[in-house]
Amino acid sequence: MIRKLFSKIFSLEGLYYLLIFGCCIPAFILSFTEHYAFFAAVANSLAILGVVWLLASVSPKIGRTVWLMFPLIFFAAFQVVLLYLYGRSIIAVDMFLNLVTTNSGEATELLANMWPILIVVALLYLTLLISGIVAIVRKYRISMEFLRKNRPVAWSVTAAGMISMMLAMTTVKGYKVNCDLYPVNVLYNVYLAVDRSVKIQNYHNTSADYTFNASAPDTISARQIVVMVIGETSRSSQWQLCGYERETNPRLSEIDGLFMSRNALSESNTTHKSVPMLLSQISAVDYDSLYFVKGVITAFKEAGFHTAFFSNQSRNHSFIDFFGLEADTASFIRDNLRFGAISPDYRLLEPLKEVLAENNPRQLVVLHGYGSHFNYRDRYDKVDEAFVPTDYIEASVFYRDKLINAYDNSILSTDRFLAGAIEMIDSAAPLASLIYTSDHGEDLFDNGSRYFLHSSPLPTINQVSVPFMVWTSKDFAEMHPDKIAAMHNNIDLPVSSSRSYFHTALDMAGISTPVYDPAASWMSPEYSPREQLYVTDHNQAVKLADIDGIDKSKIKAPRH
Repeated sequence: MIRKLFSKIFSLEGLYYLLIFGCCIPAFILSFTEHYAFFAAVANSLAILGVVWLLASVSPKIGRTVWLMFPLIFFAAFQVVLLYLYGRSIIAVDMFLNLVTTNSGEATELLANMWPILIVVALLYLTLLISGIVAIVRKYRISMEFLRKNRPVAWSVTAAGMISMMLAMTTVKGYKVNCDLYPVNVLYNVYLAVDRSVKIQNYHNTSADYTFNASAPDTISARQIVVMVIGETSRSSQWQLCGYERETNPRLSEIDGLFMSRNALSESNTTHKSVPMLLSQISAVDYDSLYFVKGVITAFKEAGFHTAFFSNQSRNHSFIDFFGLEADTASFIRDNLRFGAISPDYRLLEPLKEVLAENNPRQLVVLHGYGSHFNYRDRYDKVDEAFVPTDYIEASVFYRDKLINAYDNSILSTDRFLAGAIEMIDSAAPLASLIYTSDHGEDLFDNGSRYFLHSSPLPTINQVSVPFMVWTSKDFAEMHPDKIAAMHNNIDLPVSSSRSYFHTALDMAGISTPVYDPAASWMSPEYSPREQLYVTDHNQAVKLADIDGIDKSKIKAPRH
């Protein structure tokens, strides 16, 4: 009996049905995970099933058919991995863009801890593709009689799928084929990803004439240093300064002049979107204008500051690179490391020290860290391994306690880094200030869920909850008591980091420009929080509270 079963599975007919199953399984799963209305769910299952069934029935050369359908096989494999990671949602535009902006080290670290689903995908889809090659080489043909029997069924399923789709279009509010029908929605997202990639590559032309018309008062004689720090994958719930029970910020907790918001949320859960918003005046409401502006470094240069940008991440040919390379001095220190080398963010203190030694009277330094990006154990040295054990074998809920320990150690390493930066600039200049936030947060299998990492097509509250911190020197506080008083008054108000980081940095430096918005600066007496927004995969601004599955209890209302 077992022999018969295997002979059926590995027969040409078995390959035929394996092709249909492999291409359609994501649609079947999505019909249950996406909370579709009835006709939308039926259309999502039957339309792709019918079409794939028909395509598989066109030619007796089954091996060739398999490889002609490789794009559908690739999308199906990608979608299955995505569903394993996040539990729902189609392959997003940002997912495709992540493929070209994520460095090989990050990808290797992640894949090495996803071996269970990778084995399943390999067994299913590599078996399918290899069998297709064997069928091509040996010139196997499936019988025409078999195909003729299947075609009427395939046509019937296709018709049922099309009828369900039309019913969904007429009865389900907001239903769109390009957004709600697999794999049409995936193909549409591929188109959007290619379109955005082309626009990114043309960025230098579209932004060439942009100017901030920025200036700074020339009445300040004391040396002025502004440091902007952008962290990576650091969620506020693991920060001692935000109420976490563990001592993950022992050094920062002892520093005077530090203000920390416990109510800051990012407007994106992806690095390639959130960091450009932090480094520019762009936020969720006008994200598509990003292609036509320059970054905060240019504003500081126009105002007479010497500028420097140091990153602990690799170049990825995105807006992060473009904005960083606007600086007078720019370096991606990770590019010079051997593959797999551990590089905690406090190694950014060395180039910071070097640029401070130049004694420029007005100095901006932007530091882009690697923070708490997975694999967490590679984000800190032994000196910061306070929480043990950390010997997880894979990224699974079974190892959650060990993953949390390693993650918290990475926050401890960030604490060392930020405290070191503050000490360095405090001794280098009387008018020193520093602003820090993270690009986004992280899921850590919270509350028994299977959610892990970030960048899911639909965010969770942990993926957008970030620390937001400002530190100022004693002389700065004495010169600007109004700004210090404003931060005291604004400390409990909600903050959108994507909106406020840029404008607060300008305020710290006293830079005037037409794009400056005092209502967005956290240290302005005119600060006025707005409702928390999120920029979707299609670059649309939506209310964070309206996103399906978001924890609304952790979103603070924007009122004084």
